[in-house]
Amino acid sequence: MSLKPAAGDDSALKWRKSSYSSNDGPDCVEVATASRAVHVRDSKKAAGPRFAVAGPAWAEFVAYAAWR
Repeated sequence: MSLKPAAGDDSALKWRKSSYSSNDGPDCVEVATASRAVHVRDSKKAAGPRFAVAGPAWAEFVAYAAWR
């Protein structure tokens, strides 16, 4: 996993908000997929810190979370 400050140009990323989030609350997470990683950020602090994980690790996490 890598932590990344908000600085930098990530304009090429297309962020998607969790289906559990809404515009009037509760806030949740947003993800953006790239060729080598999945980027994750807090939807209510879009300019704040974010982290990235490799695609296979993200797929494993999602499968685990769906199973719970």
